[in-house]
Amino acid sequence: MIPDWDGVTHVTKVDPAEPLPDDLDVLEGTDLVIVGGSDGVTAGNTLETIRTVADAFPDLPVWQEPYNAEHVSSETLEAADHLSVPAVYNGDREHFVGKHVDLFTEVGRKPEEVLGTNVPLVGDLIASKGREAVAELAADLIGEGYVVQHLESAAAERARVETTYTPDQVAGAALATESFYGFPVFYVEYSGTYGGPADVAAAAPYLEETTLLYGGGIDSREKATEILEAGADAIVVGDCFHDDPETFRETIPE
Repeated sequence: MIPDWDGVTHVTKVDPAEPLPDDLDVLEGTDLVIVGGSDGVTAGNTLETIRTVADAFPDLPVWQEPYNAEHVSSETLEAADHLSVPAVYNGDREHFVGKHVDLFTEVGRKPEEVLGTNVPLVGDLIASKGREAVAELAADLIGEGYVVQHLESAAAERARVETTYTPDQVAGAALATESFYGFPVFYVEYSGTYGGPADVAAAAPYLEETTLLYGGGIDSREKATEILEAGADAIVVGDCFHDDPETFRETIPE
């Protein structure tokens, strides 16, 4: 089931390997939380983070965005509202399709083939439900077309991004996301630096059903407003949530 994006303009990206702010009331006003990261992330700390946020804000949607299958367990699937999986267009093959095949390979294997595996997802979920687990996972999975635009970022290093896209290429990726791949989310990621509105303005005209997200360097209401006015459906704010909660509050549109 694809989520309803009406009214969603502010998304908070939470890294489960980083400490949460002492006062989670800072999340008041955000519309969606996405939990995910790579370094130091486990299924265990992901689950703890999802539950902590959900306990503090029961009506706030919480997604899990795993870097690999080992971050997913039957418990994280149950705790999160959706599982969002990026396909990085300008990354290497592994990060566009390889990890997705690995994930569904683990999910789709017969129970007798996966018993004893160290991938948490399949332990009890597959053994108890067999191939029904494939449909259960697919129902809550959100595909994200992803463009990583900051070559010096950890995201670019992980996805082996060697070249950024021009605005025309970003527009092409947006068009492919909706019309060819059918992903419900297209994400322009500047990861730690502010990229400005050019890529968003290029992509927005090509998206009608797909939601356009921008993340990277949003540390003021002015930047948040500039990106939203350029055509983004929502901004994604992550670093300052962990590092500077008061600045984070300023990114939430009034």
